[in-house]
Amino acid sequence: MSFRAHILGAAAGGGLPQWNCGCENCNLARAGKIPSQTQSSLAVTADGASWAVLNASPDIRHQLAQTPALHPTGLRDVPLASVLVTNGDIDHVAGLLTLREMQPFTLFATAGIHEVLSANPIFDALNSAVVLRETIALDTPFALTPTLTATLFAVPGKVPLYLEGEQVQTDLIGDQTVGVRLEGGGTTAYYIPGCALMNDDLRGRLDGADAVFFDGTLWRDDEMVRAGLGQKTGARMGHMSMSGEDGSIAAFVGMDIGRKIYVHMNNTNPVLRPGSPEHAEAGAAGWTIAQDGMEITL
Repeated sequence: MSFRAHILGAAAGGGLPQWNCGCENCNLARAGKIPSQTQSSLAVTADGASWAVLNASPDIRHQLAQTPALHPTGLRDVPLASVLVTNGDIDHVAGLLTLREMQPFTLFATAGIHEVLSANPIFDALNSAVVLRETIALDTPFALTPTLTATLFAVPGKVPLYLEGEQVQTDLIGDQTVGVRLEGGGTTAYYIPGCALMNDDLRGRLDGADAVFFDGTLWRDDEMVRAGLGQKTGARMGHMSMSGEDGSIAAFVGMDIGRKIYVHMNNTNPVLRPGSPEHAEAGAAGWTIAQDGMEITL
């Protein structure tokens, strides 16, 4: 029995190419010169028979079709045991609407995230008689699948864009943005697709892990501003950048972690170009740049 993590989608919201974006990366992806990527989602298992999906991407129908391990084994028999969402962002919950086909599974989330889903009646398409909604308290282990134990914990972040008010706290600590500790097959791994900063609590949790799947949204904080694609920095969006003194590459230096994998990369991020200096720099620092279809076995 071994822990397996399958990258269903490696990109942040919008994917690569993003439908309305003419940036260098998107144009290269359209031309087939760099790999296209769908929106952020991860499938995990510890026995190869029962799987959980972490975050339901808007691209989940295509992602599941491209993943034979998650294909139906009978007329309505699928190896999907559960779905867990780490925040209420559209790119992490919109795919739930694709999973409305009267298929039993358990939907795990914190009380705060379930409140966001319950407030929008469109998510009632997930029939409550079929899809069990389980509310998970922070720092409380639970069975994600029969052979995988998960624990949710707060990471610095913010509420989804559509819930922002006039004042936005980007390093909010609560149950609106969470990370996931996964234990199974003798392995401990972490999934944190959104994180505003590395604090002492998070550093203490991650040190010694076999693998960490971590927020790789932007290479530099002002990346989108420099590209002429928006006025928000990574910090304003609630994401650490990879580079710089306050970036995640620097933050992980000295930590004992078996595998470090970047996920949730924005379409502007130069690490999505395999031959770029930034891609090489991240690799030299011990980081793997996730791609759709990549599988990590521990």
